[in-house]
Amino acid sequence: MPSRSPHSTMPPALIVLTLALLLGIQPITTDLYLPALPGLTQELGATMAQAQLTLTALLLAFGISQLFWGPLSDRFGRRPVLLVGMAAYVVASTGSAFSTTMDLLIVWRILQGAAMGAAVMCARAIVRDLYTPVQGASVMSKGLSGLGVIACLSAPLGGFLTAWFNWHVAMLALSVFGAATLTLIALRFEETVPRKNPQALKLGILARTWFDIVRNPTFLAFTALTVAAYSGLFTFLAASSFVFIRVLGFSTTQYGLVMFSNSLVYVLGTFLCRRLLLRFGVRRAVAIAGALTLTGGTTMGLLALAGVQSAWAIMLPFGLFILAHGIHNPCGQSGAVGPFPEAAGAASALNGFIAMLSAFATGQWLGTHMDGSAAPLIYGIWFWSVLIALSAWTLVARYGKS
Repeated sequence: MPSRSPHSTMPPALIVLTLALLLGIQPITTDLYLPALPGLTQELGATMAQAQLTLTALLLAFGISQLFWGPLSDRFGRRPVLLVGMAAYVVASTGSAFSTTMDLLIVWRILQGAAMGAAVMCARAIVRDLYTPVQGASVMSKGLSGLGVIACLSAPLGGFLTAWFNWHVAMLALSVFGAATLTLIALRFEETVPRKNPQALKLGILARTWFDIVRNPTFLAFTALTVAAYSGLFTFLAASSFVFIRVLGFSTTQYGLVMFSNSLVYVLGTFLCRRLLLRFGVRRAVAIAGALTLTGGTTMGLLALAGVQSAWAIMLPFGLFILAHGIHNPCGQSGAVGPFPEAAGAASALNGFIAMLSAFATGQWLGTHMDGSAAPLIYGIWFWSVLIALSAWTLVARYGKS
């Protein structure tokens, strides 16, 4: 597979770096402050449901905003959308860091999520702008390897900054990341849309475009996979800091190391993804990953049913889940936009919106079911593991492109 796109003069390494930063904005925005979440909740006198809202509201704004960013980027290009989105992200991150009440923090997190939508949506669309669907899965996995490295550093850094300073400093680190990404886009990134669509924002045409996308079986198959995969991951993200810190007694630094190990396994999964794609193609790679996911989720659930409660009973099975996520994520994201070279922004937006809507519902469920035990986390991941495997073995197997 060629590493250089025929549609861009940007060096391949610059494209991968740009993708890594744009995609990595999601885990750093969620993971870096997770070690601070219990302490933040206590300092601001908030309830657990309000604490969950700082995550779920961010993700709902993230999902909804993509419905607007996608058509805008098809009409005006990826570059201007990225410049506006990243500038707004820096402002929102700074506002979050200096919040004095939980309500104010939630407001800033909503704006942060909306700005984050521009980055992630454009990243998925850029891959389709520059590469064929099969090439895109490989390039996406390289960008997601970079995401994994960012995720590896996020939680330990958040734990360190929280332990040595406070949660305000941890949140301020997001402003630094956003400013660095904005600088790269402004100085080095070239427009990737081959032909801007002047009709992209007309409501009638936009409605027909969305209708064509949502009735495409390939889009639906890969979107089902990405929705289930991200919802399972979000279950862990939303509940793990309370489970490991409050239930299992981990320090914020120890919890940061747990997140580091998960991210490292995810990076290994993205490398495994590229090997499986070369040997088996997309559908079989996803099917193999489905088996890993189901094994991990079921093992975690059965250990809980047997009364085994320890960090290892969660971490080891979840390692299989996150390894497989390194395969499902690039294949699912590139596969969902693959059929739509002329509407990659709109397709990317719908895929992201549906995934975040599911994550929001998952977060709301967790906010009302966290009962001081690890059960909601464990059984939630088991539930999504089953759906991931079913999506991989049925929908993607039938409608996915090899």
